[in-house]
Amino acid sequence: MEFFETVEKRASYRNAFAAQEIPEADIRKIVTAGLHAPSGYNFQTTSFVVVRDPELRGKLAELLPTPATKTAPVILVAVSEQKINRAQGAASFAFDTQDYAAAVENIMLAIVAMGYAGVWMDGMSRMNDVDSEIAKLLSVPDGKWVRSIIPFGVPTKEVVQKEKKSFEERVVWEHF
Repeated sequence: MEFFETVEKRASYRNAFAAQEIPEADIRKIVTAGLHAPSGYNFQTTSFVVVRDPELRGKLAELLPTPATKTAPVILVAVSEQKINRAQGAASFAFDTQDYAAAVENIMLAIVAMGYAGVWMDGMSRMNDVDSEIAKLLSVPDGKWVRSIIPFGVPTKEVVQKEKKSFEERVVWEHF
């Protein structure tokens, strides 16, 4: 799929997935797209847990019960760690939020480009301490925390991007 077509087709798919396994080579390609995202100071603060085991996916679906989580053949769990640049003369910023967002969007685009569908679940995973429950379930080490999950697979319904505001409503040239 051509890049701009991929961007235009990228949408959150919250419905059920077909009962079809995803080849490991495809999973690796998709996750690698996330690993190639830019990272502040090149600290590479985002990592992923690939969950394919049906029992483990079932436990994740109990924590986040949606049609997508209940049927996805693969659930990616995005994990972050905060690193601050402490080098002399460097600005002491942490970019873990930006790193994570760039990595997940690369993954979402890769999912679409490869003919699959998925959903970036961030809000639900942070409600009611669900992220901590996921971290326990997946033995996420101290110093890292669960940011979101991405269930993906072959869609059973058409995936349609929601309508976007016009270019003119969102872009100005030179200044407001």
